Amino acid sequence: MRGIRRTHRTRTTHRLLALVVALLALQLGSLVAPAYACGCGAMVTDRTARIGVDRETSVVRWDARTGTERIVMRFTVHGDAERAAWIMPVPHRADVTLGDPELFEELEELTAPEHRDRPYFWPRGRDWPFSAGDGDSAGALPGMDGGPGVGVVGRERLGPFDVARLTATDPTALSDWLRRNGFELSDRLAAELRPYIDRKWEYVAVRLAPEKAGAKLYGALDPLAITFRNDTPVYPMRLSRLAATPQSLGLFVLADHRMEPRGSIGGDRPEVLFAGTVDKPEGAVARVAGPGPVYLTAVDQSFPEPARIDGDHELVRAATDTPYREVIWKDRLWTVAGIPVWLLTVGGVLLLGTAGGFAAVRARHAAGNRRAPRAGAGVRSAA
Repeated sequence: MRGIRRTHRTRTTHRLLALVVALLALQLGSLVAPAYACGCGAMVTDRTARIGVDRETSVVRWDARTGTERIVMRFTVHGDAERAAWIMPVPHRADVTLGDPELFEELEELTAPEHRDRPYFWPRGRDWPFSAGDGDSAGALPGMDGGPGVGVVGRERLGPFDVARLTATDPTALSDWLRRNGFELSDRLAAELRPYIDRKWEYVAVRLAPEKAGAKLYGALDPLAITFRNDTPVYPMRLSRLAATPQSLGLFVLADHRMEPRGSIGGDRPEVLFAGTVDKPEGAVARVAGPGPVYLTAVDQSFPEPARIDGDHELVRAATDTPYREVIWKDRLWTVAGIPVWLLTVGGVLLLGTAGGFAAVRARHAAGNRRAPRAGAGVRSAA
């Protein structure tokens, strides 16, 4: 019997050890696996490094009169990579410049939710008397010769970015060129580029690194502005299929009218957070949209399963230009001059009740005095 128990304990121990080893192997594998987590196809330049995109925020300026589209992109990233790269397809020849970080701050201020108070009468858990005291530097892309199937339109150094503008007639040739020039790519990239190759789109390839040697790519990166001609506004998203983690997209659209994505393209339903006219744009917004009135639409969308993304966002005019602003309600205890109204009400009722009680007692006392006979009344003297 003791031998059977000893054998059982030995098997249990072996199973636990095997489980621990498997978990350690899984953890180590996640540390060295490449991460392709950017909505537009970001790629880590070193397979031993990790990077992820917490949020992709972009501004689309669509000028219907000139048929010009400008996309200003900013990524918020985390990880331990010193260098990273991404590629973005565009329908026509693009100009690339540095974007203005203040643009996003101004747009977030313009589209911020409206905060309203919602008063309530009776005290709640955190109100008195229930709760007292609670307070409220990267290497440049080598070579200008694209080789067979790839054309290098131009290359610029923009702050921490090395930008190559490319054309391609073969997705494999484009993938090979990028790999030869220092881009660590997903093995699936060539297949995902095929729809853009068939439509004769061009490409913006970017390598980026912190300006300080040895620093990690972390937080909000400098924005890039990509301008090109187009018949209809579009926001490229197909390469988001390569992302290994859920994605979040924030999109500001500046146009003549309220705009919206034509569909969800495999993500959650796009949610409009703001829609309205900016009568007099100022600052960075004016530098992108121009001085005249412009309609601003803010859209937010989540992609829990990036592999389900099946296309690019086509931006179309909404049925109406109905304005909208998100409202965030905050419940507040109803007060007057800092005193809770319920306390004033209850105190007033008690005061009135007490006063009424005193008045009733006095009235009964006065009535009793009137009914009581005077001393000696009704007694007649004998003759």
